[in-house]
Order: sequence, then structure tokens, then C-alpha cells
Amino acid sequence: MEYFAGIDVSLKESAVCVVDQTGNIIRETKVLSEPNALIAWFANAGVSFVRIGLEAGPLSQWLYAALLQAGFPIELLETRRVKAALEAMPVKTDRNDARGIAQLVRIGWFRPVHCKSIPAQEKRTLLTARSLLVSKLLDVKNCIRGTLRGYGIKVGEVSRRKFPIRVRELVADHPTLVTIIDALLKVQVLEAELQKLHKQVISLVRSDAKARLLMTTPGVGPIVALTFTSAIDDPGRFKSSKDVGPHFGLTPKKYQSGETDITGRISKKGDRSVRCALFEAANVILTRPIRGCTELKSWAMKLSKRAGMRKAKVALARKLAVILHRMLTDGTPFKSAEKKAMA
Repeated sequence: MEYFAGIDVSLKESAVCVVDQTGNIIRETKVLSEPNALIAWFANAGVSFVRIGLEAGPLSQWLYAALLQAGFPIELLETRRVKAALEAMPVKTDRNDARGIAQLVRIGWFRPVHCKSIPAQEKRTLLTARSLLVSKLLDVKNCIRGTLRGYGIKVGEVSRRKFPIRVRELVADHPTLVTIIDALLKVQVLEAELQKLHKQVISLVRSDAKARLLMTTPGVGPIVALTFTSAIDDPGRFKSSKDVGPHFGLTPKKYQSGETDITGRISKKGDRSVRCALFEAANVILTRPIRGCTELKSWAMKLSKRAGMRKAKVALARKLAVILHRMLTDGTPFKSAEKKAMA
């Protein structure tokens, strides 16, 4: 008899359901959401499992890695497909979710998700923290500009370092505004912390051969390179470089039913940070004078005349995803048309 199990992970406890090959429920319980607790429970279950399903989530990578290392046939399941299947249940509970996941792994109606390595997770965490600081500092500056504008005070164009000095000069004659602006400007202490994280990013890129390889591509800087390598992690998990664009939501949605056939905007599925990074790289190529990208720029500019600049940037971002993945797979630097002609 073959046995399958589904785990619905929560912060404190995880619901576990075991079914046989015919779909009958054999055992149900709740186990602490800790690797040792789950490993001990499955080891003492008294049956041999063909497959154990675990929905991707905040704690899933941690638990998945531990169960895999312990020798269990664990699979990390794509959230979107699991959610679509479980929506058919009229009552949503942790117990029912575990039952549904167990049935999904039994019939094989799931899509496995790649569990990133620890170095890739660390890179992603660093980039996320840096992005958060950039966002909060921008919010504070915009708040200060908006507040002063209500009093007819215009800050104007000013460098990042001179911004606090300029603002204090403008509100010197407004005692109430001085108090408010001083409080908001204290958040500028985050600027120093942002610089520390940015230096760490640059240091990490210098020691990362894959990131430095990608930076040979025009428009690809340290942030874009590190974002892409941390998201890809293992290039071999993609059968074709053309699969990278759809994976990060850079291909159009499609709806077809009978006489209806609609091609929509890009799906925007997958890692948003990678999608944004590739779009920014495409924007740099199309809007700034950069050497070594004549072929890419010409292709995108021809496309922009037919479909518009925004669609051209998205298409170029998708093409960059293919190129960067192929570079990681082959281990070869970017070669422009000029370099190829000279070779």
C-alpha cells in the first residue's frame, strides 16, 4: 500500500493528514511547526511515504530543507495551484487544507517549487532590507516636500546630502514647522544604515562570480545582477532559457474559450523584484547612451514604433531574462554585435 501526506503549516502548529493510494484518510493530527517535531512524527508514523506535500510559505523553506535532509520524499508545492484547488472546499480549516494537500500529492496535480539555497536566501534578504530603507527614506522626503508645499515653500532640486540643510533653511522662520521638520529629518539616520547595506551589496557582488558575469551586460548593474542571481539560484532548474520570462510574469496572459480569444497584459506572476530589476535595466538601455547594446536597442526601438515604448521595454526585459539565464548556464560574458565582429 502506498501512502501520501499533506502538511498545512501555521505559525505554532501544523495540520498533518495521511491518505492511502485510494484516497482514504489514515491518520490526522497536529504537530508543532518545528523540524524536529515533524521529523519525529513522520519517522514514528509506521508507514512508508511515497510523497509528502508542503505548500510554499514563510516557514516552508525551513521545514522543507530539514525534512529533505532527514530523507523524506518531501515536495514544495506552488501556492497558486494549491489555492485554486482548495477553493473548491466550502469550509476552510487547517484540517481541510491538510486533507486537500494530501489528495493533491496523491493524484499528482501540483507544481513543485524550487527551494532556494541559504546563500540565495541571504542575498534576497539583504536586497529586501535595502529596498525597504530606500522606500521609507523616499516616503519621508516626499512627506516633507508635500508639507512645505502647503505653506508655499518649494524645496526644488537638491542633492541627497544637502536636502536636510536646505529644508532647515527654508523653515527657519516658522517655529511650528521647525519642530515638525526636525522630527521628520531624524529619520535621515536611516541614510547611514542604507549606505552600510549598499556597501555590503557591492562587497557581495565583488565576491560573486555569477553577478560579475551578468554585469558584463549593458544596463545591468550590481542590484540587477544580484537580484537575478538570487532568484535564479540554480540555472539548471529551467529546461530552456525561454522559460525564465514566463516564470517572472513577463509574458502576456491568455484567455481562450470558444470564439473568445483574448491576449492581455503581462501576467505579473512570480518574483516582482526580478521583474522590476529587468524592467529598469531595459529602461536604461533604451533611454541612456550606453556602449555595447546597439543590437538590443535597435531591436527594441523598432518594436516601440509598432507597439509603443512601454511594451518595448517589457519585451526587452523579457529578452534580457533569456540572455542573462543563458550567460549563467554557459558561463560566458555578454558579447555585443561589435565584439562578435571583432572576434
